[in-house]
Amino acid sequence: MGAGAGIGVRIGVELVAGIGVGSLIGYGLDAWLGTRPWLMVVFFFLGAAASVMNMYRAVQGLDDSVGLGQAKRRRSLK
Repeated sequence: MGAGAGIGVRIGVELVAGIGVGSLIGYGLDAWLGTRPWLMVVFFFLGAAASVMNMYRAVQGLDDSVGLGQAKRRRSLK
């Protein structure tokens, strides 16, 4: 598998995982607090936003350090 295919699979997995985890957290909180469907909708969008941020970091090569600020500083030193 080439480097392009590898990054494509990673981006797809991160997108699905972020949205799935966010939705599951929201669903669980809704079931616990009885607020259906509001928290699931909120956490769906939070998961989607986190997925987009992770995809951006992966494509830009900023995913080798913990924290976006650290990754940007490390990348600018190279």
